[in-house]
Amino acid sequence: MVRERAYNGLPGVQVLLILIAVEAASAWLLIASARGRDPVMIVVAALSLALVTFLMFGVFMVNPNQGKVLQLFGEYRGTAKVQGLRWANPLFMKKAVSLRVRNFESSRLKVNDSDGNPIEIAAVVVWKVVETAEAVFEVDDFENYVHVQSESALRNLALSYPYDSHDENLASLRGHTNAVAEHLKREIQERLAKAGVEVIEARISHLAYAPEIAAAMLQRQQAGAIIAARQRIVEGAVGMVEMALAMLSTKGIVTLDEERKAAMVSNLLVVLCGERGAQPILNTGTIYQ
Repeated sequence: MVRERAYNGLPGVQVLLILIAVEAASAWLLIASARGRDPVMIVVAALSLALVTFLMFGVFMVNPNQGKVLQLFGEYRGTAKVQGLRWANPLFMKKAVSLRVRNFESSRLKVNDSDGNPIEIAAVVVWKVVETAEAVFEVDDFENYVHVQSESALRNLALSYPYDSHDENLASLRGHTNAVAEHLKREIQERLAKAGVEVIEARISHLAYAPEIAAAMLQRQQAGAIIAARQRIVEGAVGMVEMALAMLSTKGIVTLDEERKAAMVSNLLVVLCGERGAQPILNTGTIYQ
């Protein structure tokens, strides 16, 4: 594996000023030699002028948050990260690599969750290059590699969780966003480590059931909500009935046998759990009629 190493060359401003001075001197010498008709000095001045012009091609610019990967005849020599004007061997090939933070949103993928339900899912990934040598030499196109591997990790994540869970202890895509985001970030980072890329953040940006089952899943969610609400209503009603019987017995307001207690419990549960208001019925006889 190719590892990044620093190679910042020489300060470009100083070298450029020296080269300009030498080039000016060479041009003056060439003119003077031509006037004096000295062939040897003409050749020396011309070669000096050509050499200085060639050396000027070694001056290059490094922008903030940018690295220049330097190669000599296919061999990696180092990466220049010191910003400003720099100078290195003019024969070096210089490839610019941005070190800025980047982000992209994946396409909406249609996959199955852990329960086998088809869902649509997409994610936003924030990343940056931290190892320029790995990014350039270990993978063919590191930007495309980031996109493809991120979508692959997102597909694998969707297979690991259900879309929704009625068990609070079971993580789901919809109910445990922080845990899912951390899992996604970790899995993408494992895939992109060899490309010299650091994943700063990864979060789901779109999550929905596939259109063909969306209506059915909505009905299931509504049914689950109704069942949960009914369960709370019944629990509250039973508590109220228990409290009513206990207070009647404690205060001695009325003494009920088991049959009448059962009837009272039934009536109270109908009143408390019914969807509509109770219709009162007047009993003009005794309690046993």
